[in-house]
Amino acid sequence: MGKQLLTPALNVYEQMALDDTLAHHALADGPVLRFYHWVVGASVTFGYGQFVQSVKKQCPAGSGPICRRPTGGGIVFHGEDLTFSLIFKNISARPKEIYALLHGAIENALLENGSMDILRQGQVEVQAYAPTQNGLASGCFVNPVENDLLSGGRKILGGAIRRFGEAVLYQGSLQCPHARSNVLFRRAVAQGAARFLQEPFAVFPAQESFLAQARKLAKTQYETLAWNEKF
Repeated sequence: MGKQLLTPALNVYEQMALDDTLAHHALADGPVLRFYHWVVGASVTFGYGQFVQSVKKQCPAGSGPICRRPTGGGIVFHGEDLTFSLIFKNISARPKEIYALLHGAIENALLENGSMDILRQGQVEVQAYAPTQNGLASGCFVNPVENDLLSGGRKILGGAIRRFGEAVLYQGSLQCPHARSNVLFRRAVAQGAARFLQEPFAVFPAQESFLAQARKLAKTQYETLAWNEKF
């Protein structure tokens, strides 16, 4: 059985550090689903391979602190979004296939829950999206790609993946008005993740040892210029 972890409110650096910590240490007990509990205020994450100076040019005043993710993708503005991560055993499927299966399962759960009318994006040219476009870092939700979820032609769900040895870390964001406080959205994501892994989740509080490791890692890595200005 998988674990849906409950955590205290964390800042953007601690959120990234906790996902990193869980990917390295938590998989022995089964897959892990976590909905981020954010401290008050906006923040920004950007893909591992993006250039920080280009990212900063895309962040207006009031965007909040920015942090490089351990996963790829584009810039994500965190305000009202439902942010979540899923850690599961490494599988041979390519990222594209994982996105298709996971996002498809979440889409079906959203429809079943009556959350909204989700419209699937059709085939998209590979050139339509890249972490950097025209010399500037692109926003993850600006240009949808195949297997993203859309509503009314606007991207609402995207994610990024990284493999850590035996574990896969998926970090996702559901971008809808009041998504963070919408119980139906949270329920649909949890149901979709369980169907994708064919394994139910039970709710547990995050272990204090993991939280302590994450807070230390946030200070020694994710808050540092060496990490955030890596490229």
